[in-house]
Amino acid sequence: MAKTKTKFVCQECGYDSPKWFGRCPGCQAWNTMVEEVDRERPGKGRSFESALSSAKEKPLPIIHIESVQEPRIHSGMDELNRVLGGGLVPGSLVLVGGDPGIGKSTLLLQMSHSLTRQQLRVLYVSGEESVRQTKLRADRLGALSERLYVLCETNLELIEEAILQIEPHVLIMDSIQTVYHPAVTSAPGSVAQVRECTGHFMRIAKVRDIATVLVGHVTKEGAIAGPRLLEHMVDCVLYFEGERHHTYRVLRAVKNRFGSTNEIGIFEMREEGLREVANPSELFLNERPKGVAGSVVVASMEGTRPMLVELQALVSPTNFPSPRRMATGIDYNRLTLIMAVLEKRVGLVLQNQDAYLNVAGGVKLDEPAIDLGVAISVASSFRDRPTSPFDVVIGEVGLTGEVRSVSRVDQRVREALKLGFRRVILPNRSLKGWTPPAGIEVIGVDDVGEALKAALD
Repeated sequence: MAKTKTKFVCQECGYDSPKWFGRCPGCQAWNTMVEEVDRERPGKGRSFESALSSAKEKPLPIIHIESVQEPRIHSGMDELNRVLGGGLVPGSLVLVGGDPGIGKSTLLLQMSHSLTRQQLRVLYVSGEESVRQTKLRADRLGALSERLYVLCETNLELIEEAILQIEPHVLIMDSIQTVYHPAVTSAPGSVAQVRECTGHFMRIAKVRDIATVLVGHVTKEGAIAGPRLLEHMVDCVLYFEGERHHTYRVLRAVKNRFGSTNEIGIFEMREEGLREVANPSELFLNERPKGVAGSVVVASMEGTRPMLVELQALVSPTNFPSPRRMATGIDYNRLTLIMAVLEKRVGLVLQNQDAYLNVAGGVKLDEPAIDLGVAISVASSFRDRPTSPFDVVIGEVGLTGEVRSVSRVDQRVREALKLGFRRVILPNRSLKGWTPPAGIEVIGVDDVGEALKAALD
């Protein structure tokens, strides 16, 4: 008989203890310790585990290890390749998270079809939909191929048998919270099951050299459900973001062992599936009003891609003793800081004004180069003076009111020129080391006062 033990596992971080705690010692969360049965079982000598244990290697000096460039599997979608760092790496483990209904399954099914065009075998395992439901989606997307295998299964042992039988180049598991290991007594989706199943998929990916993609559910706070250990085990973590009221989606990397985490991919959701957006600046500016106070266009860098986005500010008087501040798309603390600079260094009386700032289109910006655009949009709404519809603003604002230099100014200016803008307001210190292109005027400023004079007068 197998020996049965009881332990308490935190549902947030995976910390386990033989006794119950009201507050988890690992992550300090309250009421997250759940009792689970830990059943010790003798080893069965499974194929993947035995293959992994037999691959014994001796430690070598690092200078004697041969440097080999990892081959990449082109996903067939340029935006996805950009976020992954050039494509899927064989043997890698990728975790994709996002809100329900955002388009994760649609994205992966389209990627699977693109991979089959390269004569690659893809195994798509669905734990939430039947094979007929997956076939209906594939019919709508036109993702039909002899090399795309679909399996509806949640038992990890049966999934391993299917992998041994098909020997796919790419494995997709939708989703990791639905898979269970028969030897683990916890329910599917629990910390023990998620940790055990992810560990098995990691060994499968490394031993069989299979590029594996796991789909993860998202909690109410927006984080991937399960312990944080799940994100540490995988090689790449991607978040599929967007709002249901908008047609576009943003794919963002928060962890990538094979590429940069600053890149984003932008898609547009249509009836026939996701369509790549090659020029996102046009998408975010196509509904921009002209001649309206508070509207300013800023140039932000997302990885290696320049992106022009509209900022909208609304400043109105309030009768309450504490004015309201609200920011959507940028950090709230950044907005309050810039408003304090405007009041102290420029002389704008904003202490009795409500202020609302929105990044049009719902995109999130966290780059300091948009600070000057925030300052000008707030001042424009406060003075009720519209900025020129052909201006782009770039610059970081310091606490003393100075406008600090930013990186890759030449790429931002060329993107503005390509979209028909005629003037760029940027820091004076960023004018060194490059020559502005013909057809666009570049105005250098040293402080916020000069920038407001150039943009609003």
